[in-house]
Amino acid sequence: MAESKELQAKEKNEVTASAEQTRPGLVFSPAVDIFETDLEITLLADMPGVVADGVNIDLKDGVLTLSADPRPWEGPDESDVLVEFEIGRYYRQFALSDVIDQEKIDAKLEDGVLRLTLPKAQKAVPRKITVTAG
Repeated sequence: MAESKELQAKEKNEVTASAEQTRPGLVFSPAVDIFETDLEITLLADMPGVVADGVNIDLKDGVLTLSADPRPWEGPDESDVLVEFEIGRYYRQFALSDVIDQEKIDAKLEDGVLRLTLPKAQKAVPRKITVTAG
C-alpha cells in the first residue's frame, strides 16, 4: 500500500520511546487504516478498551499525535486468572502536510475505533475549469 504524502505515519511498530516514560506500563502503537478521496483523508485507529474521554489528540507543528488510555477489563472485586490480551496506553504520531485543513479535523470514537476525518484545504482539492467560447 502506498502512503499518502499528505499524511505520513511516524511510528509503525511497537512504541520505543527515546526518552523515559513518566508513567509505568506498556505502550502500544494502534493499527491504522487510511483512506483518501479528492476531498479528505480518513484515518481509522483500533484502540480497544478506550472511551472518548480517554483519547487525546494533539496537533502541533504539523505533527498529529494520538494517545489514549484504556479502562481496565477487571472489575474492582475481580482478580486475574489468565490474561492473554495485554492492555496499555496507545500512542502514534503522523506528519501532516499543508494540504490538510488543520482547523477542520473531526474525530469520533465508536466501538474502540477512532475515526479521524482530515479535510483537504481548498487549494488542494481538484477542480474542473469550464472553458467558454467567446
